[in-house]
Amino acid sequence: MYKAAFTKEFLKVLKKIKKKDIATFERLELKIREIMSQPMCYKPLKGELKGSRRAHVRPFVVVFKVEGDTVVFVSFKHHDKSYSAGV
Repeated sequence: MYKAAFTKEFLKVLKKIKKKDIATFERLELKIREIMSQPMCYKPLKGELKGSRRAHVRPFVVVFKVEGDTVVFVSFKHHDKSYSAGV
């Protein structure tokens, strides 16, 4: 199993969602567990986000990177904003 690491941005969003939308927070927790078990099954991204992968948590997108035995969770944004270069 992989280890998890979280960027400051990801943790900030996680904290905000836990307070405001518990249903989305619970779906995100489940998706993180799924990603941790098999991160390479998720779609790799292209362009400026090359090296990252993504998973959907309706209508949001989790962007993460696999670095050795660690999955680094980079961002959790609405689908409309997820693929901009500022990840």
